[in-house]
Amino acid sequence: MTDTADRVLRAMTDDGSFRVLVARTTDTARRIAELQQVEGVSASCLGEVITASVLVRETMAPGNRVQVLFTDKIGTRLVGDANAEGATRGLAQVTDEVLGVLPGDGGILQVVRIVRPGQPHQGYVETTDEGGVAGALHTYFLQSEQVETRLALAATTAGDGTIEKSVGFVVQLLPEVTEPPLAHMEARIATLGDLAAFVSAHGDDPETLLAALMGDMEHTRLAESGIAFVCGCGRERAVGAASTLGAEELRELIETGEQLAISCDYCRTKYTVGPDDYRRILDQHGGS
Repeated sequence: MTDTADRVLRAMTDDGSFRVLVARTTDTARRIAELQQVEGVSASCLGEVITASVLVRETMAPGNRVQVLFTDKIGTRLVGDANAEGATRGLAQVTDEVLGVLPGDGGILQVVRIVRPGQPHQGYVETTDEGGVAGALHTYFLQSEQVETRLALAATTAGDGTIEKSVGFVVQLLPEVTEPPLAHMEARIATLGDLAAFVSAHGDDPETLLAALMGDMEHTRLAESGIAFVCGCGRERAVGAASTLGAEELRELIETGEQLAISCDYCRTKYTVGPDDYRRILDQHGGS
């Protein structure tokens, strides 16, 4: 895996005080922002939401899925959807194209942990001007999972408004932590400073970020896993969307020979559903 690949690094300090997760999501977030046609602050906020979903998913069992949703005070919604094996996608439903996304006060961050199909666990946290998405995620970990963390998210943009770098980290305090190592970690994070400024100066290689966090603390690398944009849509899902139509509507479409164009909201791929599909849907439901 190259230094510029999107990935998550996981490590633990040898004294059992901290578990650390560092993520580079630059290429994935940039691709998603391009597909969703958002730039500037909106793209940056979307990048943070995507990175948040990846980091939360990485704290769970390998096969689980996480959605992180941010809804601002005027109803714009951003979604980060992190699945098993690093498959990640995102969504931007912008209410006002001129205003874009309004991060800060009045927003809601929702974290949906899907452990088994049909059994999601959800947590809701308000966002503030001071904390933004990262501050709300910190509160989520504390309130919903009873895990004390230190974390930061950053998605910087280039002059043309596209995502330039997107990274984040989570430091989880483990039960064995005592005051001396905690003070040392706090000092490391303080030295690192603003994460956006750090990646602008040092780049988005997660190895560099992990080294800056750990400093001289002895630690063990636990794992490394790739992250990439993967939608997971397909024509069968488009046919499934058409199956929500009533039997009478489907029969009318068969008679007229009309085809439906159904687009995936995540990747913008367009699928065409026609009479043969309508007949199959009716057969599957006994023609009713």
